Amino acid sequence: MRNLSLPLALTARISPVVVLAAAGWALTSGPATTPAAEKESAPQSADETPSGASTAAASKRYAAAPAPCGSIGTATIKSLVPGAKTAGKEIPSTDTALRRTCSWNALKGYDYRWLDVSFEITESDAAAAKSYKENTAEKSGGGSVPGVGDAGYSVVNLTTEDKQQTREGVVIIQASNALVTVTYNGSDFESKKAPSTDEINKGAIKAAKEAVAALESGQKA
Repeated sequence: MRNLSLPLALTARISPVVVLAAAGWALTSGPATTPAAEKESAPQSADETPSGASTAAASKRYAAAPAPCGSIGTATIKSLVPGAKTAGKEIPSTDTALRRTCSWNALKGYDYRWLDVSFEITESDAAAAKSYKENTAEKSGGGSVPGVGDAGYSVVNLTTEDKQQTREGVVIIQASNALVTVTYNGSDFESKKAPSTDEINKGAIKAAKEAVAALESGQKA
């Protein structure tokens, strides 16, 4: 077997994940203020009491991201990333309660596969929906993924570098105040071809469904 080196695009594949993980997320909130005169002249309604504020805060469904490396079944990892360590590798994050990512990758023979699963916990359903809309708008050409979470989107793209093809699929799911993002790609270094669109798309969606199931069965706020 001849010596092979991964294309630059693949060896640099982990960099965006690390940058995103290192960036972390910051949540800010501030209580509404009421003029003193209004406080004295008007009685408080139920919604204005501290208990009303607590009820609003409780509408946040997910309080923390689940352990990402345990979100995908062993059989699925073996199928999607042959030769990879099923335990995966979690990417360091500045706040693991808000964002956690796990990666699996392996070169078996001439076939290379990479899988990322990422969880992001936002401050509200509306914040997650806004982020979902922005992220999917940046990845045009895909289609919806029905029956998973509150909204789902899948897109597959082909890139070529030094005559080596790589096909990558991305699935983004919004589930209440959480976002689940799966990235799955592959290359064949012998033929220099990439796996089919169908293989990559179905693999990414399968992983996304398992990740969402792990989120839903995990700890909630």
